[in-house]
Amino acid sequence: MPSSTSSSRRLTAADRPGVAQPVPIRDVPDRSWLAVFLCALLLAVVLTGAWEWYWRAFGAVPGYGDDDALWAQQRRRIDAGEGNATVLIGASRTFFDVQLPVWERLSGRRPIQLALDGTSPVFALENLADDPSYTGRLLIGIAPDIFFSGFEYRKGLARYFHKESPSQRVGKILSMHLVEPWFAFYDPDFALFTVLRRQPWLEREGLSGHAVRKLSITEADRNNYMWSKIETDSSYRAIVRRTWTENFNDPPPTAQEAAENQRTLDEQIRRTAVAVARLRARNIPVIFVRDPSTGDYLTYEDRAFPRKSTWDVLLEKAEAPGIHFQDFRELQGYDLPEWSHMTRASAERYTEALYRIIERDYALPDGARW
Repeated sequence: MPSSTSSSRRLTAADRPGVAQPVPIRDVPDRSWLAVFLCALLLAVVLTGAWEWYWRAFGAVPGYGDDDALWAQQRRRIDAGEGNATVLIGASRTFFDVQLPVWERLSGRRPIQLALDGTSPVFALENLADDPSYTGRLLIGIAPDIFFSGFEYRKGLARYFHKESPSQRVGKILSMHLVEPWFAFYDPDFALFTVLRRQPWLEREGLSGHAVRKLSITEADRNNYMWSKIETDSSYRAIVRRTWTENFNDPPPTAQEAAENQRTLDEQIRRTAVAVARLRARNIPVIFVRDPSTGDYLTYEDRAFPRKSTWDVLLEKAEAPGIHFQDFRELQGYDLPEWSHMTRASAERYTEALYRIIERDYALPDGARW
C-alpha cells in the first residue's frame, strides 16, 4: 500500500503547475492548396463583383475619395510653386457650387479647392495666413449654420497636412490610380458596415439622427459636383432633406445656451478678422461669399443666424468685401434639390455669374484676374 507521501504513478509535466503543456500536433489535411486558394479567390471576386453591380444599379459611379490625403495634395500645391493662385475655402456649398473648369475658362487659371463638407473654414484661413508662400487671392464661402456655430470637425486637417507620412502619401497615390476611379463600391457610403448601420434596427434610447448620405462626385483635383441621383430620385432626395431638417426644429436655446452660442459666434468672427488682417498685410485680396440656400434650409438660417447679427458683423469686423446671393439677381433662381446645394448644371451657371460679379465689382490692380 503506498504511503501518504508517495505514489505508484510517475509525475509528468501535466502534474507540475507553471510548466508549459506540449501543443498537440495536428495532421495537415491532404488537399490541393492551389485549388483552395483559387476557390477563395473566385469567391472574393464574385462577392466583390456582386457588391459593385448592386451599387452601380443603384446609380453610383466611381469618384475620388475626398479624404484628408486628397485635401493635403491640393494644399501642397501652394508650397510647390502655385502660391499666387486663387484659393477657395468654405463649407460644402463652396465645394459644390464653384466649378473649377468654369472658373478656369473665365480666368485662364484653375483655382485650388480647399473647401470642405460640413466644417468651418476658419482653421484653413489661419493656416493660409501663417504661410508666407501664399500670395494669391482668397474666396471664403460662408454657410451660416456651419461658420457661425464654430463647427470645425475637420480642423485636424491642418495638422495632418504638416505631419503626413510618406507611406500615407504613397497609399493615396496608389488608391487614386488603382481603385478609386474604377470601383463605385469603394465610396465610404457603400461600405458594408456603413450599410448595416443604416438598416431600420430598433432604435435605442439616446441614439438618434441620420448620417449624411452620399451627395456628390469628386474629381482628382477636388472639383466637386452634385450626384445626379439627388436630382432624379425623389425618395433619395427626401432622405437628404430629412437629414437636414433634424436640426431645424430644435427648441429655443436657454439663456445659458444663447450666451454660449454668442460667445462662439464672436470668437469665430474675431479669429477670422485677425487672420484676414494678416493676409491683408501681405496684400492678399480676400472676399466673402454667401452662397444660395432655399426652402426650409433658408428659413432655418434666417431664424437661427440672422444676417444683421452674423454676416453684416463679419464683414464689418474683418473689413473685407462680401457678396451675398440675396443682393444680386444673377445669383438667384438656381436649382437646389435639397435646399442647400446646386445641381451640376446650375453650379456651372452660378460659377460664371459669381466670377463676373467679382471681376466687375472687385477688380484687382494692374489687370490681374481672380
